[in-house]
Amino acid sequence: KGELAKEVEDLCGENLFGCYQCGTCSAGCPFVDDMDLAPDEVIRYVVLDRSEVLSSKTIWLCASCFTCAERCPRDINITKIMEALRQIILRKKIDESNPIKISKKERETVPQLALVSLFRKNVG
Repeated sequence: KGELAKEVEDLCGENLFGCYQCGTCSAGCPFVDDMDLAPDEVIRYVVLDRSEVLSSKTIWLCASCFTCAERCPRDINITKIMEALRQIILRKKIDESNPIKISKKERETVPQLALVSLFRKNVG
């Protein structure tokens, strides 16, 4: 296992290597047309330890609707994987930040889900 895959699995508890890339998760995703990587591609990038997945807008476009998780024939909860990737990004880019200290410019450019996750991290 690569470092990224291990970190994601540790955070979310899902077996990334159980995914056999059938694409069912992507076929059911309501936002897949707006994503730069389909959900099954995100898993593949993580398994292959391709860190460029962390700059994918897919991670932030995921609505956490659980459609992918419900449809997955391998019972992989992709929503948890997306959340783990968001946590990894926040830890690397905004580590130990206080939401109050984020500049107005940053608030306008950072995905809102990132700000919500950061707020949750700081207030418990």
